[in-house]
Amino acid sequence: MSGSLDLRVALLKEHTPVSRPSHHSKPWWSPHLTIRCREYQKAVRWARKHDTPQMWEMAGTSKAAYFKAIKAAKNKHWSSFLLTATPQSLSTAKRFAYRRAQSRFPSLPGAETPQQMNDVLLDHFFPSKEPFSPPHRLRPHKSVPPLTTDEIAAALSKCSPTAAPGPDGIPYSTWKQVNKINPSMLLQILGPLVLLGYHPASLKSSNGVVLDKPGKPPYKSPSFFRIIVLIHTFSKILGRVIAARRLTAARVKGLLQPNHCGSLPGLSTYDACLTLTNDVKTLKRARLKVSSLFLDIKAGSDNVDNTTLA
Repeated sequence: MSGSLDLRVALLKEHTPVSRPSHHSKPWWSPHLTIRCREYQKAVRWARKHDTPQMWEMAGTSKAAYFKAIKAAKNKHWSSFLLTATPQSLSTAKRFAYRRAQSRFPSLPGAETPQQMNDVLLDHFFPSKEPFSPPHRLRPHKSVPPLTTDEIAAALSKCSPTAAPGPDGIPYSTWKQVNKINPSMLLQILGPLVLLGYHPASLKSSNGVVLDKPGKPPYKSPSFFRIIVLIHTFSKILGRVIAARRLTAARVKGLLQPNHCGSLPGLSTYDACLTLTNDVKTLKRARLKVSSLFLDIKAGSDNVDNTTLA
């Protein structure tokens, strides 16, 4: 019986091809690793056969050397790949370096359908409040200077042509070309809105893109996500014009704090850090104790009382 079994095994080995891994699967493999692998497997077999602490210690040492050799071979192959990389293989290198993150689909409590999930996220990011009632009759403000083409050009210069548009689907590059060909077109549209001090409700719609915050555990709460609001590009141009005018008026009236750096042209976070450092060193030089308080106001702009602000 044993002779027939041995014959079957011999015939099976003779007529069954041995599967060999492709050279593309492990391009970093080398003959040295083959030797290390055989030594490691041999040490494990001897440790299982004799089952002594010395043999298991030798098996552990062989395993550590084997995996260390694998790591060194991978690093060597990666360095060689980067040195010989071509423009066509840069995308491959990027894919190896930055693995694609797993997509996280939120499973919010009480939201089973996409519409329910949409409602939960909207209630979180945009809490319900009393709608702002527009004026019944629009009247031009006599103290408001007329809009100029230079103001529109300055607002467009700060708009990125690669920024994603809102519901209108018109990128800033299109508005720049329109203003370059016919500057009076935007002037005729935006001029009355600035003069009347009115922002139409049709320009207040937006598209919201919800993104997950990295490093959050189960993603079962709306607070673990953030939203990017894409408004109409035309509305953004109007907002930049009004913001520039308000900034000029605030500077003329002396409404800006001397150390204020946010949203001011020519100033940045670097200037704010230098101002804080200077104040701390000045007070320490007088042997005074110094402390700083940082506040993060959540959804401050979304909950501004429009009637009070106006």
